[in-house]
Amino acid sequence: MKGEANAALWRLQAKGKRMKALKYLRSLALGAAGFALAASALTGEALALDKVSFGTNWLAEAEHGGFYQAVADGTYKKYGLDVTIVQGGPQAANQALLMADKIQFYMQGNLIGDFSAVEQGVPVMEVAAVFQKDPQGFLAHPDAGATSLGDLSKAPVIYMGKEVYANAFQWIKANFKGFKDEQYRPYTFSPAPFLANKDSAQQAYVTSEPYEIEKQAGWKPKVFLFADAGFSTYSEMIEAKVDYVAKNPDIVQRFVDATTVGWYNYLYGDNKAANDLIKKDNPDMTDGQIAYSIKAMKDSGLLESGDALTKGIGCMTDARVKDFYGKMVKAGVVKADLDVSKIYTTRFVCKGVGMDIKK
Repeated sequence: MKGEANAALWRLQAKGKRMKALKYLRSLALGAAGFALAASALTGEALALDKVSFGTNWLAEAEHGGFYQAVADGTYKKYGLDVTIVQGGPQAANQALLMADKIQFYMQGNLIGDFSAVEQGVPVMEVAAVFQKDPQGFLAHPDAGATSLGDLSKAPVIYMGKEVYANAFQWIKANFKGFKDEQYRPYTFSPAPFLANKDSAQQAYVTSEPYEIEKQAGWKPKVFLFADAGFSTYSEMIEAKVDYVAKNPDIVQRFVDATTVGWYNYLYGDNKAANDLIKKDNPDMTDGQIAYSIKAMKDSGLLESGDALTKGIGCMTDARVKDFYGKMVKAGVVKADLDVSKIYTTRFVCKGVGMDIKK
């Protein structure tokens, strides 16, 4: 009961509702001593912060901005959390750290990883989906004549990584005529081959590669998001172990709520301190790239589209998960008859938290 009171108190204090917090504590019938102990926090005695760590899946960048914002502006602390961001990257093993209980939350890339987890019996689940859209897509030269994703079936070569080839490209082949395995060429994270061949296409994140290509070539590539063509996975999800969620629902709720507030403040408020933290963790990150990424996230609706427009950043629904699972089964990417209800929960999201911050 005391833990429940503390969790509620943190949430209400974060929203500036001290009187409501006091009334809530009374309603819990804690007893005189218990009420005095919990209420003391409202009069200046601080509750201990819950320490948690969150592992990203790549080097610090604007696409992680809401998490860094919640650290920089004290939002996590307002929600009773002491949060450490553990930067990902090529040599990082943050998902392994999650499984070893070294971190409590992890940034999962998309739902395909979850489908694999349920098939293999890995006890993880998603508690929020920061991105309503997957940021991946294909790029084309502006004078190549392509006006839609389907037009790239005419490209003789498409540079893509193994993961995109194994997942998104299989879905593309199943839904658009003319695409074939012979188009595949390995993407080495250098745009040079794409730039040299005007008839080729290349995989990209809408927030990054177009910026670099424009810098190098002086022209803007055309961008075709897989999501806009029906590839309906969520992306940048907050993942935790199943047993951690069951044992710590109040911490999970506060982490999700504070992160959501962090994202609204990052997108629509003063994000300088957050960007300074991003550049501290990743010195190669530039102000130009950060500004481009923020604009691209807004313009493409990565965070704010679909259900998030009315229910808030982070929203997930049963219908959306089932829809994408069905598409991946049809494309032969994942097995049928998996119990995908095990790999996510909607209990912590779609509550409109932070929407009042948007101007």
